[in-house]
Amino acid sequence: MAFFGLLAGILAASWPPLSVQASTTERVVTNRYSGLAIEGFDPVAYFTDAAASLGRPEFEAAESGVVWRFRNEGNRASFVSHPDIYGPQFGGYDPTDLVRGVTCAGNPRFWVVAGNRLYLFNREKSRDAFAADPARFLKEAVARWPELAANLAQ
Repeated sequence: MAFFGLLAGILAASWPPLSVQASTTERVVTNRYSGLAIEGFDPVAYFTDAAASLGRPEFEAAESGVVWRFRNEGNRASFVSHPDIYGPQFGGYDPTDLVRGVTCAGNPRFWVVAGNRLYLFNREKSRDAFAADPARFLKEAVARWPELAANLAQ
């Protein structure tokens, strides 16, 4: 029994933390298995419905080298016309982590629309901190993003 406890401890210590597992190397956070941006959630729905809504396979568009899904043709058309507005800022990476100098994929279920832009977060605590003072986080995240983005794949 002690052997199994020791083995479990060694494996747990060598296993990467969750934030490392959630990290990605793409410019836009993409599910490596499905190829979908932001896990297939409709980026326009955050603005029009104030909700995180899954897109449908029949309403897809390719932008920035990834596939985006939408709830309807209108949302798809809006995104195609203005991906810079409707796409998540920082490629879907958590801006609170950018401030710390790391790129961690945002979870499309933890989001904020601030200043008419969409931001995704990898945990509720980060979303809540950002929502309390977006200007504070954005100033440093914007400053750090070019350097961090340069290390991501095109």
